[in-house]
Amino acid sequence: MLLRNRLLIPQITSILSPSSSPPLKTQPLTLSFRTLISNPTLRNPTPNRHVSASKATANPAIFDKTLLFIPPGVDPAEVTENMVLSGSNIVLGPYAGDAKIKEVEFVKSSARAKDCPKHDRPEFAILGRSNVGKSSLINALVRKKDVALTSKKPGKTKLINHFLVNKSWYFVDLPGYGFAKAPEAARMDWSAFTKGFFLNRDTLVAVLLLVDASVPPQKIDLDCANWLGRNNIPMTYVFTKCDKMKAGKGKRPDENLRDFQQFIRENYRIQPPWIMTSSVTGFGRDELLLHMSQLRNYWDQ
Repeated sequence: MLLRNRLLIPQITSILSPSSSPPLKTQPLTLSFRTLISNPTLRNPTPNRHVSASKATANPAIFDKTLLFIPPGVDPAEVTENMVLSGSNIVLGPYAGDAKIKEVEFVKSSARAKDCPKHDRPEFAILGRSNVGKSSLINALVRKKDVALTSKKPGKTKLINHFLVNKSWYFVDLPGYGFAKAPEAARMDWSAFTKGFFLNRDTLVAVLLLVDASVPPQKIDLDCANWLGRNNIPMTYVFTKCDKMKAGKGKRPDENLRDFQQFIRENYRIQPPWIMTSSVTGFGRDELLLHMSQLRNYWDQ
């Protein structure tokens, strides 16, 4: 597989606890762009445990560089608070560029990964549980209401949909996972379908893993993130529905976010990028596009 921008580092050392999965072997390796911005493997996802949120905030009140995602081209010693994108842990670096979306066009729907368009342009895959707001986020990012098909009925997207942006890069809308009410025969075989796309797509810059902030952390999301990390697939957590305040129906989004962020702190060897969004209010839209621009520009240099 041809990957861009290879960097050499001496080793990666696991910090998994003795009670969790066996540690990864420490060995020299060539760090590709995928490895550079991908999430390390999670250890034993346990989303139902109690998580203390006393030190977790949407933007850390105490500026802690160890909790930030520092992109290529940025010296960690020179990071300042005003370099961190609002509602995220993402540092803005020199590869950030023009993030405006001027035009978008639907290209193709594919039933199989091998049928997807063949090209050399960067792609961002959008993935998440059914009804997490994937299509709504795409429509909000491109500021058009009907680019991606939205529905109140979960599981509407059943194909791999490619959208060409500014004639230079792609959004890829993937089928949602975890829709338990679907008939057994109609459920998405995620292993055979979506995973094949991730493992064989040289043009994939990153996966935007959407997580519903209006509900507590879900094991299925953590399992998905774990698989992506184990396979060295670059990923950004995108928290959706951050505007919803469901009084009397469990925790508020900010509490769910603190729980999830605390889980990230405790279970990742290196902090992955995360960002808060709302397709209703537009919160996080510009920041997410800036983040994508710097990943895209680094990949494409």
